[in-house]
Amino acid sequence: NSIQNGVIAVFQRKGLADHDLYNLNEGVRQLLKTELGSFFTEYLQNQLLTKGMVILRDKIRFYEGQKLLDTLAETWDFFFSDVLPMLQAIFYPVQGKEPPVRQLALLHFRNIITLNIKLEDALSRSRARIPPSIVQMLLILQGVHESKGVTEDYLKLETLLQKVV
Repeated sequence: NSIQNGVIAVFQRKGLADHDLYNLNEGVRQLLKTELGSFFTEYLQNQLLTKGMVILRDKIRFYEGQKLLDTLAETWDFFFSDVLPMLQAIFYPVQGKEPPVRQLALLHFRNIITLNIKLEDALSRSRARIPPSIVQMLLILQGVHESKGVTEDYLKLETLLQKVV
């Protein structure tokens, strides 16, 4: 599937060739016209975003302490400045549909990466040097809400945020 290959390439820091973005937009448009179009959000969440976030998480999940904080900050910077805008560009044809691609991607980053590593331990260390990117990440993720209201994952994020702000 070319859409999946393109999205995974972005998460793997491979980038896209000049014509790839146009082809991916067309692929998304075609997918939306098929009977799978109504399942697009599930496909995006369960296939593309989950796989992509696992790729990012696997690079940092065994780290602890300061190394975890520094590597997570670097991962967040890459995700926020490169991956997220590219996902929004790839899925431009679904702009206006709920939930937005940006919201889904940020929630997946929160649930699969931020809440699935030893971040609380790292933030609790007495001499932890908290990179500004970690504070930015937690504040941005705090502003993303799920349609079902306040969840347990959101409350976990709030606990992490209290340690840095």
